[in-house]
Parts: sequence; C-alpha cells; structure tokens
Amino acid sequence: MDMAETLVRIADSLPKVYQFSFADQLRRAALSVPSNIAEGAGRQGHRDRANFYSMAKGSVYEAINVVELLKRLDLVDSKFNLDKIYVDAEEICKMLYGLGK
Repeated sequence: MDMAETLVRIADSLPKVYQFSFADQLRRAALSVPSNIAEGAGRQGHRDRANFYSMAKGSVYEAINVVELLKRLDLVDSKFNLDKIYVDAEEICKMLYGLGK
C-alpha cells in the first residue's frame, strides 16, 4: 500500500498534459498491485491465488516501467525517492514470488 500511495502521488504531481496518459497508467498499475494481492488472499485454491499474485507482480513491473520513463523525461519531482521505490518494488516482487510458491 505504501508503494501504491507513492505512485499515485507521483501521478498526481505530473503536469496536466500527462494526466490522461502516464498518470492514468501509473494510477491503474499502482491500484492493481494491492488489489490483486487482496483478491488472491481471498481465494481458496493455490493456483487461483498464485495467478493473482503473478498479476500483482506484473503490475509492479508495469509501474516501474512508467516511473523509469518519467524519470528519463525529467517529469518526476525530486521530492520522490525513486531509489526507495525501486528497492520496494524488488522486495514486493520477491514476496509475491514466495506467496506464489
């Protein structure tokens, strides 16, 4: 949830011209991570749970892809700690891999 909150704040900070492209994509990916984790946790079968954890992991990669592009385009405010976002994303992916197993 912390990473999702940060990603939404980054999206909200983007210039208006990017609100319907980068910002929207980043918000959807950010929301997808904890939503898929929650939905997976509510499933009974291991395969079903693992599928949702896999989708969450894909959304982490999607969000990081958008953040990286925003960084390269100098669109991310310097108040956001991108190194922490990258470290958090890696840790979340490791946890999702473990949950899927």
